[in-house]
Amino acid sequence: MNILEEIAAYAKLRVEEAKKQISTEELKEKAFSMPKGDFAFEKALSKQGLSFICECKKASPSKGLIAENFPYLEIAKEYEAAGADAISVLTEPKWFLGKNEYLKEIAVSVDIPIIRKDFTIDEYMIYEAKILGASAVLLIVSILSREQIKDYIKICDELGLSALVECHDAAEIKIAAEAGARIIGVNNRNLKDFSVDIELSKALRKSVPEGIIFVSESGVKTAEDIANVRKMGADAVLVGEALMRAENKAETLRSWRN
Repeated sequence: MNILEEIAAYAKLRVEEAKKQISTEELKEKAFSMPKGDFAFEKALSKQGLSFICECKKASPSKGLIAENFPYLEIAKEYEAAGADAISVLTEPKWFLGKNEYLKEIAVSVDIPIIRKDFTIDEYMIYEAKILGASAVLLIVSILSREQIKDYIKICDELGLSALVECHDAAEIKIAAEAGARIIGVNNRNLKDFSVDIELSKALRKSVPEGIIFVSESGVKTAEDIANVRKMGADAVLVGEALMRAENKAETLRSWRN
């Protein structure tokens, strides 16, 4: 079992435990009683030029502890002030040391859309994301069936949420597109061995059908990397560890945007 499979298996256990506290039907009713979202996340990624999704995370399996002191609200506000188009908030608790509370608190503290970065393996997690204040969720093709992807996108549409559908090869991009994905991301990090290659996004860019928002995820460390992402024709880039570790996050982000 690779790390992605381990995380997905643990996500199933998390959902089972959560359902003991509040049932799927109860959670679903609560999510649909809220005002329908306006797909703010994909709107933010549809603007002219390269959009920036900035990650807010305490740790990762590849880098370990990133921020021992984790002033997540301060970080989120700093991203927004520096021109971030959206914020990615990790809620996975075991490998990323995330919490649902991080997302909930950030969502009411900034005015830009937030994607819940977690390992969605059950519709339950989509309803949770809505209630927590997310504008989007992550769907990873390699841990979901074709039918699940299609069904989860439909649920997102009904709630007014966006779905970033993450792929690792051309076959997965085909599955995502056929399932109705409007946003496709290519993760430059191989979650089996943690190797990173930005060239993967470049190689797979042509596999994404016209009209679908394309996001290059992970591995961006320098202004040169950002330039390469722009050159390949990406609509958005998700930046994580490098920005989190930057001494002056706002200054770094501003330099990348220009």
